[in-house]
Amino acid sequence: MREVTIKIGLERLDMQEGITVEALLDSGATGLVMSSEFARKKRFKLKKLERPMQVRNVDGSFNREGPIENTVEVNVYYKGHIERTEIDVIGGQKWGVILGMLWLARHNPEINWKTGEIKMTRCPEECGKQWRPVQGKSGWEKQRKKQRKGKKKRKRRKNRKREKQWRLGK
Repeated sequence: MREVTIKIGLERLDMQEGITVEALLDSGATGLVMSSEFARKKRFKLKKLERPMQVRNVDGSFNREGPIENTVEVNVYYKGHIERTEIDVIGGQKWGVILGMLWLARHNPEINWKTGEIKMTRCPEECGKQWRPVQGKSGWEKQRKKQRKGKKKRKRRKNRKREKQWRLGK
């Protein structure tokens, strides 16, 4: 059986910065999960839960990393769809982000499990409308533009350095 993943954009609301991550679609997972290692590495702002939630693995045993104690609030972007949601943070996960049954049931995507193709044809009415900014570009779009500019700048510097080395070598 193959794993089906999708590239999604996650926007950190506190900084309005976006990152792209490969998320696992997992109908065996109950909710939306982010690994604590990924959250720390990408500097997500953690929101402490009032009461920790115990987590059970597929085999019924308790997760050895302990209960869920934090969540992160993010905007999730995928193929023109935008959704603000909270993702539970838990340790010991192979994947940075897992989209489980809550997400799958809400968006009801058409999934071709053989090819891994995902079509977002059955999303709820409010998907992509409720959280879209009224004016200007979202933080995610700003971040993408900033990354493109940075890439062009680095390329120009590299070319100048190469040209300088070439001139000095003559």
